[in-house]
Amino acid sequence: MTTSRLAPTDFPFDSLTPDAGAGADPVLVEIVQGSLAAVEMEVETAIGRTSRSPMIRDAHDFRAGIHDRLMRKLTGRSYSALVHPVARDFPLETMVPGDVFFHNDVYESEGGIGHLPDLCVTVPVFHTSPETGESEVVAFVQAFGHHDDIGGAVPGSMPSGATSVYEEGLMVPPIKLWDAGVPVQSALRIMTRNSRTPEALAADLDAECSACLMGAQRLGELFDRYGRGPVEEAFDAIIDNTTRTYRREILSQIPVGTWTWEDYAEHDGVDEPKLHTQRITLTKTPASDPDGERLIFDFAGTSPQAKGPINHCGDYSDGVFLKKWLAPILRNLAQTPERMAELDVNEGIVPLIEMRFPPKGTLLTPEFPAPTNARTFVILRLLGVLSGVIAKAVDGRMPADQETIRYTGVYGEDLQGRSYLMREVLGGGSGGRYYADGEDTIHVVPDSRNLPTEFTESRFPFIVESLGLALDSGGAGQFRGGLGYEKRLRMLKDAHFMSIADRSILACWGVKGGKAGSPFEVIINIDTPQERRVDALADDEFVAAGETICIRTTGGGGWGDPLDRDPELVVRDVTWAKVSTEAALRDYGVVLTGAVDTDDLAHDAAATTAERQRIRDARAEEPFFDRGPGYERLSGGSLSADVDWL
Repeated sequence: MTTSRLAPTDFPFDSLTPDAGAGADPVLVEIVQGSLAAVEMEVETAIGRTSRSPMIRDAHDFRAGIHDRLMRKLTGRSYSALVHPVARDFPLETMVPGDVFFHNDVYESEGGIGHLPDLCVTVPVFHTSPETGESEVVAFVQAFGHHDDIGGAVPGSMPSGATSVYEEGLMVPPIKLWDAGVPVQSALRIMTRNSRTPEALAADLDAECSACLMGAQRLGELFDRYGRGPVEEAFDAIIDNTTRTYRREILSQIPVGTWTWEDYAEHDGVDEPKLHTQRITLTKTPASDPDGERLIFDFAGTSPQAKGPINHCGDYSDGVFLKKWLAPILRNLAQTPERMAELDVNEGIVPLIEMRFPPKGTLLTPEFPAPTNARTFVILRLLGVLSGVIAKAVDGRMPADQETIRYTGVYGEDLQGRSYLMREVLGGGSGGRYYADGEDTIHVVPDSRNLPTEFTESRFPFIVESLGLALDSGGAGQFRGGLGYEKRLRMLKDAHFMSIADRSILACWGVKGGKAGSPFEVIINIDTPQERRVDALADDEFVAAGETICIRTTGGGGWGDPLDRDPELVVRDVTWAKVSTEAALRDYGVVLTGAVDTDDLAHDAAATTAERQRIRDARAEEPFFDRGPGYERLSGGSLSADVDWL
């Protein structure tokens, strides 16, 4: 048994079998691993088909996960919450078949729940021993998702100006939601009574509980078919294979040494915009280190906890949730994109990462009752900070910065006078890579999506006038950043617009000569004399019937010098309306000829070569990272941070 070092809490990493799965049948390991993935997919499919709220059913903002009885995550298709808080409050030996546990308390979730709208259900899996006839817990099926409303100060339970968690909604520590197969109606009634969308909440919870119970039955059948011993050996082997694979293929790409980088949230909803620092000092230890070869993430230098709701409880359970949250970034070091797609993130990455947290009272170590509903500003930014600090270690062989989650929506009364709440998690562009452009309008939450126009127009009192790519939003580069969305709504009835968004001042950064993408913005009545801009953090911006809302999401950062981009690709981007003719000349130095309308757009090779040389000659020395013009505004005039230079 090993424990990580210098962490505020102690969380042991252990195995189910004495040889950690070394003796497992390799064929059975493949069968078990495929079965786990199939069960996880079946659970998510069941939730998607039987839930009711737009956020769960249509936007697919939920996740399922499978864990063993040591609470280790076995599946790696996506992140999930933790089982630890349930086992802490309800010992495994007290659980019975048909139990369903529920929690959403941020501080009592051991870091697995980031904000109150994320509701988590956990179902134990039982196996009856053929020798003794006793039934014991052998695994867990869990699902958590972002629900439309769980009470609090504003519709949607994400008040942008909250100064305590009490303003954010109903807090529920681990409880039994179903007891031995019977729903606990009193608990369900309390939760739905606190919600502005009680019918949808009740339906979503029923969908999640039923899906997890179904998943538990499927896993129980796996144990019955192959026996507890062989299946648990396979569990150990699955996790150990991940550990060995990441050590061999990923950690080996990072040289021994130490590097530091930081990035920032720009506002917290309470104070005026400023730089809320998130810093990682990355150390790669040698194989000869007494504690072994590993990556050390030291968060010293992270800013004090914010007054507003951008804090995240990262230091609980020894940072186990944060390790699994950040680890997918490491996959970018795989030898090929195809290999990267094959690498899962399960509990096997935990022994490879050591977390070192600052004392209590920072953005990552907040003290109760600090608010947390916009904690995406921190945990999503940390993905970029880790990518950036690794980029310094590997000469930029990492993607530039990508989009971050933002919630936009409207609420009010529909044309029949019924209250409604529509929220959407629109994606944005991913960062350019050393081998390819970034992807357009991706979503950080796996498998999530924008709401279908046909659905929203039939249910809510607005018209979607357009939905497309935001021109010029991707950061310029040898490999361009992906584009964000541009979506325009026309309200049919008075309503209130809401937004919980970051990257409205600070853009997604570019790397190794690549430029920052365009930031998030919301404009009411665009291109009219009544045009006005809305803050990225807004709870109740009034929008009258007939007015339009234009939402533009962030573009990803660029990778590499834009002047090294193939001019033919720039011509293609202009033809596809991803890059404007002005940006083609300004950012890429490409002198165009002809026009898109006449189908003869091309470039003048000689003039392009001369223009690019002119731009190079006029340049000053540039940092390794480009943060865009917003950084100068918040930094007091500095164009870059000290850590931006190699």
